[in-house]
Amino acid sequence: MRIGDRLIEAGLINEEQLQQALTEQKSLTKRKKIVRVLVDLGLLDENNLLEFFVEECKRGKLNLDSIIEDFPASEIDILILVGQKMDMDFVNIEDETIDMQLVESVPFHTIKKHFAFPFKESEKEYHVALVDPFDITIKDAFTRTLRKKPTKYHIAPKEGIVKIISRLELNDSIRELIAKVRREIKAGADVDITNEESSITKLIEVIFETAVKQKASDVHIEANEGNCIVRSRIDGVLVESFIFEKDLYPPLSSRIKLLANLDIAERRKPQDGRFSQKLLGREFDFRISTLPIITGESIVSRILDKSKVLVKLEELGISELNYGRLQKCIKSPYGIMFITGPTGSGKTTTLYAALNAIKGVGHKIITVEDPVEYQMGLIQQVMVNEKAGLTFASALRSILRQDPDIIMIGETRDQETLRIAIQSALTGHLVFSTLHTNDAISGVTRLLDMGLESFFIGSALAGIEAQRLVRRICPHCKYEEDLPAAILEEIEHLLPEEYKFFKSHGCKVCNMSGYSGRELITEVLIATEPIKKLIINNAPKRDIEEEAQREGFISMFEDGIRKALGGLTSLEEVYRVAKI
Repeated sequence: MRIGDRLIEAGLINEEQLQQALTEQKSLTKRKKIVRVLVDLGLLDENNLLEFFVEECKRGKLNLDSIIEDFPASEIDILILVGQKMDMDFVNIEDETIDMQLVESVPFHTIKKHFAFPFKESEKEYHVALVDPFDITIKDAFTRTLRKKPTKYHIAPKEGIVKIISRLELNDSIRELIAKVRREIKAGADVDITNEESSITKLIEVIFETAVKQKASDVHIEANEGNCIVRSRIDGVLVESFIFEKDLYPPLSSRIKLLANLDIAERRKPQDGRFSQKLLGREFDFRISTLPIITGESIVSRILDKSKVLVKLEELGISELNYGRLQKCIKSPYGIMFITGPTGSGKTTTLYAALNAIKGVGHKIITVEDPVEYQMGLIQQVMVNEKAGLTFASALRSILRQDPDIIMIGETRDQETLRIAIQSALTGHLVFSTLHTNDAISGVTRLLDMGLESFFIGSALAGIEAQRLVRRICPHCKYEEDLPAAILEEIEHLLPEEYKFFKSHGCKVCNMSGYSGRELITEVLIATEPIKKLIINNAPKRDIEEEAQREGFISMFEDGIRKALGGLTSLEEVYRVAKI
């Protein structure tokens, strides 16, 4: 039975009102759910509608997913109201510290079947999070397992439950391996961290293999008060991969330190190291950083794929307009070109792609990096070694005696390095480097703040490109989004007459995140003669921005809006990354 017919049967609307809503729905430029149209027209009351939906779910005629899809309110508001009617508290399970020992006391097939699991234990009762409060078989299943105390049930968002069950499934797949490590610990024997075939070594391999399969850029291993948490940064956002009991942290920490040639006994100060390992048939570099925290140590590993093929400049996803502007900058005969953005925004990848686009037998290209991430043919790469006295500045002085045509400096960190780089640009070299600034025009301010005269900066500058990475919306679960009036009013001047924005539900393909992969958004400031004059004359940022816009400059936020209009990302993601 259609939802409209059900509403008529329940006496909430009549046939005439339904036809009125259907007529209104057809006239809308963006198709809305019929329930939304009925509420917008004032023909349905939200509270009465929710009560009707809850009763239909109790009878098994509707499920909670359909309420969330059709009901004109946020998912959390719906769950709180449904919970109240079902005498259950709402819990955002992703914010809770999960008792792994309690979770492991329940068979995993029970958890997976019912989308429910116990997450904590109080003096009086067990607390179980569930997705479907209308499933009467859940209570029977958990009553048979959790016998010592009464059980209190909490309603939770499906996305959070699915994410945690996915991680528990990973844990379940290596349950025997975890049990073997724990048996060694409980037996009072020292876990053999030096043995390449030991259970703790195999557990670390599983952690890193999982991260590689997830295309993670970093792995974070942290000890909190109750558990050992393993998180991976996927598409720029941290997600939990494993949840272990805290007793697994010490052998994990010690083994990783041993692999990275760090001091196992040192837990009071930070340490840095690296190691290489072959996983899934490919060679990877792991850069390890340890940091003392009040609950132990935080260990972070950056993952670099040695076999990764360098991306071509045209394959980075830069918009056609900004690609043309960037090409103009990198093909300058001399000058300095800066790539700016925060850590993890893909600056190094863009630098390598730019060098790859202009390298050739006729050019002598030398880079100075800390460290060298990927090796490139026809390019001489120098790695900074500050302990040996090889800094960016000292390396640059030597590089200039090597008769280079193009120089790449991994990062301009200080005035000395900047001064040598600017002098190199003024003497006929093309120089590439990176800066940490929020946008392209702020790069000019940052260079002046480093203490160099505006005349040198204005004369040497070829251009500044700023960039961010936004998550690419999952094509399998995206749907058209209706934006709030306040947001539309704010960006109205950037929108065409007909437009569409998209959002995503989250599905198995994207691991319920709603996103898969990342997309580059950029802005490119070309140092034209009018721009150079403004910089030399210490003009305010606003004047430079106005002149740049007259010359075709578009902001990173506007570039992001265009990507969102094209269905590549969501407006929410553009606001998260690029809106100042």
